[in-house]
Amino acid sequence: MSLEKQNSTEAPGQLARRITDALLHERVVPRFVDSYVVENGRQALQVHASLYRDLLALLQREALLALTVRTLAIVCNEPQTAGRSKPRPMLRRDATVFRRKFLAALTRQQGWTAGDALDFQRDLQMYEELLARAAETQRRRKPFEAADHPFVDRCAFLLDSSFMEKARLAASKTLSSLEELATQLVPPKLAPGKDRRTG
Repeated sequence: MSLEKQNSTEAPGQLARRITDALLHERVVPRFVDSYVVENGRQALQVHASLYRDLLALLQREALLALTVRTLAIVCNEPQTAGRSKPRPMLRRDATVFRRKFLAALTRQQGWTAGDALDFQRDLQMYEELLARAAETQRRRKPFEAADHPFVDRCAFLLDSSFMEKARLAASKTLSSLEELATQLVPPKLAPGKDRRTG
């Protein structure tokens, strides 16, 4: 197997590993919850250790969904440079293969059952559909407004449904951090531009 072919085969798995490692290493979710608790005086959210752990696990999954959506969008949908040719998105068939390998690697790394993997993929598809709909009616968001994103709504509900607007604003800030993290994690040469020239 040529080095180029091997790199394009390993790239989805490596990227899946990078995003899961970064999510844990950067402590995005614990920092999100802890800062929310301090800023809004909601210490009750951390009183029961087992409930707090469950909350962190649920929010971690939402963060992984948001990071996955953004990462796949960067790799598969955004124009990438391929040699000297004009930047363009990955070919559909290449994007499908990349996505399948990426999700399979994520499933192995997370130790998910087939049911867990299907649930994650269903939620991922829902995220993508909602974001596609929101993009059609996109308007500039004011600085004090929460982002129109499924991560924001779902996290706010899980975190603190009785203070929904404050939770949405906090989740919106965390979403910005996740999207910035995705941009940093995707290597410029990851999208298989070389494969695209053959397509």
